[in-house]
Amino acid sequence: MFQLGKTIVSEDIIEKDFVCNLSACKGACCVDGEAGAPLDKEETKILEEIYPKVKPFLRKEGIEVIEKEGTWVTSEWGELETPLINGADCAYVIFDEKKTALCAIEEAYNSGEIDWKKPVSCHLYPVRVKDYSEFAAVNYHKWEICDDACSLGKELQVPVYKFVKQALVRKFGEDWYEELEKVAQKHLRNR
Repeated sequence: MFQLGKTIVSEDIIEKDFVCNLSACKGACCVDGEAGAPLDKEETKILEEIYPKVKPFLRKEGIEVIEKEGTWVTSEWGELETPLINGADCAYVIFDEKKTALCAIEEAYNSGEIDWKKPVSCHLYPVRVKDYSEFAAVNYHKWEICDDACSLGKELQVPVYKFVKQALVRKFGEDWYEELEKVAQKHLRNR
């Protein structure tokens, strides 16, 4: 672990390789698991505002859940997250003709309907950020459904932090990311 400003960062995001391999996993991270995508308070307001523009991209099951539970929910642990369809699929998941899970929010963004890509936690994956009062913990989340992404990342020699660069900059800023790159270069030289 190392510190960058008000973050404590796991060395795994430098040392591990990762490149999403949607053709292999079919977007399993959006349909497996026990919870929706983590959200921050600001994102809950954004979801409420953009829902009318995202709704045409959604499956009927997603619309039903969102209109019953809301555009976001609070988990039993008090965490803000996206609602789930039958305790599995994120309510915002849609599928392409190859049955690959896609994000309706991102599809609306790609179509120019909205200017918000998707929740930052989704954009950051496999990096997870946990906010504490004095700092944020930035960790790599290992999940067996992403084994193909780890293999592809290793083959292409793309470390996690480079794969999620755009999302890390979105979350922490360009200066933070530049510092991370310096730490990564030094760390990898010293291994």
